[in-house]
Amino acid sequence: MKNIVIGIEGLVGSGKTSICRELLKYIPNSMILHGGNLYRGIIYALMQNAKEIDINNLKENIQNIDIKELMDKLKVKFQLENRESVIYVNSKKIDEEKLQSKEASLAVSIAGSNADNSHLYVFARNLINMYKEKFNVIVSGRDLMKIYPDLDYHLFITADLDERVKRKMIQYGEKANEKEIRENIEKRDKLQKQAGYYNKYDNTIEIDVTNCKNIEESTKKVLEHIKY
Repeated sequence: MKNIVIGIEGLVGSGKTSICRELLKYIPNSMILHGGNLYRGIIYALMQNAKEIDINNLKENIQNIDIKELMDKLKVKFQLENRESVIYVNSKKIDEEKLQSKEASLAVSIAGSNADNSHLYVFARNLINMYKEKFNVIVSGRDLMKIYPDLDYHLFITADLDERVKRKMIQYGEKANEKEIRENIEKRDKLQKQAGYYNKYDNTIEIDVTNCKNIEESTKKVLEHIKY
């Protein structure tokens, strides 16, 4: 039986990453490519290496820049550890908390809308094909149908805004500010939509997890649509 590629996209804060990790328990011989974290790693490295660039002028500085060329220049690399992709910059593993911070998330939304992603998409497509030879590949990220048009499944996870704010509040813990998180999600939603990252396709399966009580319920709802 041939290996499959499952693409998981969704609204900001809908639980995509958690669902991907839970799917590892159910789908045999599976692994996760956190595509969004690769992009986050590139932007994180850029912000660390160019202190004069911040959220306020990122759009201007990254306009039409080849993001794959930037990735190579900043020595951002993908590695597979415990069936999940992790990010290294200059041979140093980057903690996911840094990649998932509110500031990094907003910066990625801005960069994704303005940089030249074409060569990065080719890189990602080749990476998926390489891993597909050995694994069932779960890919989390944005614009997945353009990156890998031959997805066996394209799933789009949704939840209402209040539920997404609630989940982000839990994620950020004591540092959470409900008003800031709501504004951040709304701003990122707008940027993602403008960039075309919320587009649906003929094969897109939309799954609303608003009323799921926990990640297990969300994942089982996703599994209803996958044959493996």
